[in-house]
Amino acid sequence: MADAFLSTSDVANFNDTDMDLVVSDVLDAAPVLARLAARSVRGNAFVYGKKTANPAVSFRSANDGNENTKSTLTQITATLAIIDGSFAIDQAVAQADERGVEHAVGFAAMSHLQQLFREVEEQVFNGTGNDATGFNGFADLSNLDGLADAQVVDAGGTTASTGSSVYLIRTGEPDVQLLWGQDGEISIGERQIVPWDGSSSGSFPAIYHPISGWAGLKIGSVNSVVRIANCTEDSGKELTDDLIAQALAIFPAGLGPNVIAMNRRSHRQLQQGRTATNPTGAPAPFPSESFGVPIEVTDSIGSTETLLV
Repeated sequence: MADAFLSTSDVANFNDTDMDLVVSDVLDAAPVLARLAARSVRGNAFVYGKKTANPAVSFRSANDGNENTKSTLTQITATLAIIDGSFAIDQAVAQADERGVEHAVGFAAMSHLQQLFREVEEQVFNGTGNDATGFNGFADLSNLDGLADAQVVDAGGTTASTGSSVYLIRTGEPDVQLLWGQDGEISIGERQIVPWDGSSSGSFPAIYHPISGWAGLKIGSVNSVVRIANCTEDSGKELTDDLIAQALAIFPAGLGPNVIAMNRRSHRQLQQGRTATNPTGAPAPFPSESFGVPIEVTDSIGSTETLLV
């Protein structure tokens, strides 16, 4: 039976219930985010201990003892960042909506919340390369940012700025976990009518709606994520099941990934590779898994990455 972990849908909550929104309804633009385990954090930082060395254990002879040893622990602080989906809409434009001001503002709120979660997902993969004021993501990790790193598999692409990455992720409480601060609350403040600067001159009355929260990422171990880098359209440098197998072999026995994240181009390359080896000659279906690990396709991973060296 597969492990079940708390997700963002379980953890994140809106403080303004008259919005009539359910978090799972706005996660459709961030499919990987919906799959990752999540937890709430009381403030805006999360401190945890990471074991960096096991205690020594051995057999012993009768009437003889072993030296007592202990595990080595390092304290890690994951710092969260403010994610802001606040918006303003011209009051006259909202009033012109045939279904009323509530519909106009509600539609804008839903759109901004969808983009808020999409932005968090992009931060997970691209880190400060996505937004320098956000939290650190996979691309910021020193064990995932170079071809010599033990947790990186090189697909071998050489065409500059056409790279893409595939991430094999072990998510769960000891591994990769999304952090939602202020007890998981995404604060939706009261609407206000405020003066707003016009695009060219003057000001106009706008309905301002504050929406914000704190988000971060915990990566429990260097073995929690493996990256396949430099996937391109170069011949023979596309994503294949063989590359995924190489990445799977990096994980410790019994502690493999439970999701593979890739973009649409990599997904298509994987499908075409399976079609080429299909004994029936029929096109293979778009894959939903590789070696039993579910695949999640996302647009948060680009196809114009700078190649890793």
